[in-house]
This record gives sequence, structure tokens and C-alpha cells, in this order.
Amino acid sequence: MAKPSWETEELAALRDMARSFCEKEIVPNIEKFAQQHHVDRDLWNKAGELGLLCMSIPEEYGGGGGSFAHEAVLIEEQARTADTSWGVSLHNGIVAHYILAYGSEEQKKTWLPKMATGEVVGAIAMTEPGTGSDLQNVKTKAVKDGDDYVIDGSKTFITNGGQADLVVVVVKTDTSEGAKGISLVLVETDREGFSRGRILDKIGMKGQDTAELNFAGVRVPQSNLLGEQEGLGFLQLMQQLPQERLIIAVGAVAGMEVGLEKTLEYTKDRTAFGRPIFGFQNTKFKLAEVATEAHVGRVFLDDCIEKHLRGELDIPTVAMAKCWTTDTAQKVADECLQLFGGYGYMNEYPIARMWADSRVQRIYGGTNEIMKEIIARSL
Repeated sequence: MAKPSWETEELAALRDMARSFCEKEIVPNIEKFAQQHHVDRDLWNKAGELGLLCMSIPEEYGGGGGSFAHEAVLIEEQARTADTSWGVSLHNGIVAHYILAYGSEEQKKTWLPKMATGEVVGAIAMTEPGTGSDLQNVKTKAVKDGDDYVIDGSKTFITNGGQADLVVVVVKTDTSEGAKGISLVLVETDREGFSRGRILDKIGMKGQDTAELNFAGVRVPQSNLLGEQEGLGFLQLMQQLPQERLIIAVGAVAGMEVGLEKTLEYTKDRTAFGRPIFGFQNTKFKLAEVATEAHVGRVFLDDCIEKHLRGELDIPTVAMAKCWTTDTAQKVADECLQLFGGYGYMNEYPIARMWADSRVQRIYGGTNEIMKEIIARSL
């Protein structure tokens, strides 16, 4: 993998630690996580002990005091293991940042230190069975009753849903059409009326606990609202979704680079018709294409990360990054799998998992069709 342009000596040291952690704690357990459809709960605590959780959250709230670059390093090193079981990028780069950006001082001091140690696992519940990417038309309601909200509704495709202790829930706090009535509310999963549905059976990402969540008269205090007033939820989502989409692009580009590495190694070792597979012109040409696409992806991604670190990454550009890198990552995974022949279709080979896991990147975080709508509006 090429050294990112934004990587410092400090980040290089973090990369070594993150790689060691992933190789020790994740690689030996990938099959186990896939079979049980979730990581072991103590993985979060071990990561917290090493300081790998909430690295971009200020130290005053128990975080590492770093930047998005710290999160990107961990995402890349997890990708190098071909693991998608551990939902740490969502916990670190998304849920914690909703609380940091919009939470009250009390909310930040209550939840962020616990998320940094791994005592609390975070999730965000946007998608509903009938809405998909259409966040303006969520049906989950939060109705005022005394000093509480009473929440009713259901959510689906929720990453970390099976293990989450705290969920940022997208709700309607009034009956206004469209974005106006949307708010974000923190819900602790030990509240009466909250229940988890099944862990969903997916094509890929078998170890990721993607769950259905149900809210049946769940009472939370009105102080669990994120933000100073109701109705700010859609704006809050729009402000945070670019970082979520950049996280997806980081994983997509790292996946391309890892796929290329593993396929180069395989084609140089494996022989057919008396010579290494790499010796055939078709193999060289396919890998030349993959190497070019991975390099273009890396340059584009690094530019986006540098802009984001300066606070200059705009919504259309990150939509381009999310769309192009995930489309290309799936194409790369397919080309690499083909060069493994029949072994590429065997789950024991990481390339098979990478191929299956890459497909959803074009769907979550806003489908790539939605990304094209966002890009087109800027033209």
C-alpha cells in the first residue's frame, strides 16, 4: 500500500500499533465472527485500552485528541485484514461525532468517555423498512409526554445494532412534511420497550451485527434530544454524512490496494501450463489496470482527506469520492477474484470475502444513485 500523503511520523507509529492489534485480535477470529454474526464484546474493551477508540475526539471527553487522519489509519489497517466484522469506523467516526457536534456538555461528558474505553458501543438508526435512503420520510415518532419523549417505530440495517448500548435515533418530533420535523434523540438500549430484532443474514459482511431495532413506547427524557431544539435533525445528518461517505471511500480504496497485493502474490506463486499465472499477458494487463485504478483512487482519496482535515471538503466532492471509489472497488474485487480461478470462489481465500463484502459499499451511506443526484445538483 502506498504511503498516504497526509501520513506523519505519529500516524506511522499508530499504523504499526493498529496493524498489530488487527493481526492479533481480528485475523485469528474472522471465521468465528462470521459464524456468530458479531465480534466478541471484549474486542471493544481491548481497543479502548490501547486508545484505538474515539481517537478524533478531544482529550477532555476521554478521546485521543487526534483528527480524522487517525481514524483513517485504523480503517485502512482493518481493511488490510479483509475484515468487515468490527463496526469501529461507525462508532469512532460517526456516532461519537454526532454527540461531539450536537450534544450538550452533559451528554458529551456522560457518553464520550465510555465510548472511548469500549464500555459503551454506539450505533445510529436512520434507515427504516419502508424508507431506504429517503430520510425525510421516516415514520418513527418521538411524542412529548411530560418531561419525556415516547418513541415508537422500527429501524433496519443498523450497524452495531446487536451490541450497541447507545443509539442515535432519527425520529419525527412533529408531523411536518419533509425535513422540518426530523430530530435526533439518544436512546439507551436498556430502556423498557426497546428490543432488537434478528441479526440480518447478508450476502457479505457476515461478521457484522447488522440488526433490526424496535421501539415500542420507549421513554427517554427530553434532555436526550441532540441539539438545542427540535427539528434540526435533517441539517445535522447533512452536516455529518460527508464524513461517513469519506469513511466508506477510505475502506474502498484500502480494499483495492489489498486486493491488488493479494492477487499479485497469488499470480506470482501459482503456476498453470508450466509457468506462473503472472507470466500470461492477460494477467499482466488486468493487474496493470487494477494497479492504475488503485493508484487513481489513492490520489483522489488523499486529496479528499487533506481537504477534510482543513475543513474544505464539500458535499459534491465527497459524493464523487464515495461513488467512484465504491464502484471501482467492486470492479477491482471482481477482476482479482477471476485471477484466482476456482479458489477465488472459496470463502477460505480473503479475496472471496472481499468480493462479497464490497458490494454493499455502493448502497450504504446513501446509494450511489443518490450520490449522482448530489453531484448533478452542483453542475
